[in-house]
Amino acid sequence: MHDKEEKKLVTLVIGGGRSGKSTWAEAYARSHEGKRIYLATAEAFDDEMKKRIKAHQARRSGEFITIEEPLELSERIMSMASGVDVCLIDCLTVWLGNLMHYEKNLETYLEDLYRVVGSPPCELILVTNETGLGIIPADSMSRTFRDRAGWMNQRLAVLADRVVLLVAGIPLALKGTLS
Repeated sequence: MHDKEEKKLVTLVIGGGRSGKSTWAEAYARSHEGKRIYLATAEAFDDEMKKRIKAHQARRSGEFITIEEPLELSERIMSMASGVDVCLIDCLTVWLGNLMHYEKNLETYLEDLYRVVGSPPCELILVTNETGLGIIPADSMSRTFRDRAGWMNQRLAVLADRVVLLVAGIPLALKGTLS
């Protein structure tokens, strides 16, 4: 008799801008043997973003199979070929901004993501920004984005096996352990 297949581990990595969350998530993914997928959600809308994307790509330097996916994240995760050991998704906050920019149905996309995270095809490492520690944004769109990101992060934290907060490059386990 075979034991029921074990649920794949989900790690949510959260922090502010330039907190070290991507660097930590990449190092954690590198600690895994086997096939590593990097799902990148950013689009290069300007020169500064192009530079950021290039820096991220250089840091990965062939250690990951990189897939650029700004919108159809859940579909892409579920369509991965078998044999993927770990999938790092960077960044869910950027992905949420993409959905808002392209005026997608947020509820549908978010519910699809929650379903995938609840029953992932491989180990997942999710990178997201903590957007709720700053001042209240002055305009409605920014407040909506901050609120949606906060609610998304709360839901993902419940679903995740491990939640790691990065502050000044230092990882703090909020749920589970660091290893």
